Amino acid sequence: MADSRETLTINAFVVGYPIKHSRSPIIHSYWLKKFGIAGSYKAVEVSPDDFANFIATLKQGKPGTAVGGNVTIPHKQAAYQLADRPDALAEELGAANTVWMEEGELHATNTDGYGFVSNLDERHPGWDRAERAVVLGAGGASRAVIQSLRDRGIAEIHVLNRTVERARELADRFGPRVFSHPQVALYEVMQGAGLFVNTTSLGMDGTEAPHLDFSLLAAQAVVTDIVYVPLKTPILKMAEEQGMATVDGLGMLLHQAKPGFERWFGKTPEVDEALRSLIIEDMEKH
Repeated sequence: MADSRETLTINAFVVGYPIKHSRSPIIHSYWLKKFGIAGSYKAVEVSPDDFANFIATLKQGKPGTAVGGNVTIPHKQAAYQLADRPDALAEELGAANTVWMEEGELHATNTDGYGFVSNLDERHPGWDRAERAVVLGAGGASRAVIQSLRDRGIAEIHVLNRTVERARELADRFGPRVFSHPQVALYEVMQGAGLFVNTTSLGMDGTEAPHLDFSLLAAQAVVTDIVYVPLKTPILKMAEEQGMATVDGLGMLLHQAKPGFERWFGKTPEVDEALRSLIIEDMEKH
């Protein structure tokens, strides 16, 4: 007699507001098909007012309910607060992007930092030999980047922001290897840095970005942007034209999805060129 678990459909989701432009269903559907898993992964739009009810329903664990899912803007902080067992990463960030039910409790983590460093590992191995990193921007997106750089062992992480108080908050949160500066100090801290990360919306959707002099960086430096629409942002284009190595932000999206898929569906997926091409194709349509 066949094991009944083989025919059990495992359901997962991505929840946000709005959610229609999320590419996560393409990523997870690709992996489900590749592994031949009877499962689903759907985008669910839930307003901030309804999010607590959405999580309460998930916690009830009724048959057919999802086993977990991804959480995106604007619910990441609420997901952390509503989780029964957030891990140390989510705890420090105060935000979660991956949740799952286990023994009746909602667990939560944040895989954004994992996605960020995994992308760099894949596209430019050896990037972490950099002793100094420059992070432009101190918004929500920069937190996981700073945390992951610190945890990888980067000796100095310099965070610059138009409002220096926000950068200072992050330096206080992430410890003595993180330094805050106003944006006017950019060229000063870029001197000899081995990694430059844009976490701001500069250049998103093809908007312009101010000219930056990347020649100040170390000769073997890497410039990366967590924005991936367009794939080659104005900042990456600028860096490339100045002879710098660059890594686009698409891989961060792809790699951050891996731990969740493994948690919900029990298989470890690979980020391959076919998946990358699938997402690029979708980006070109919209």
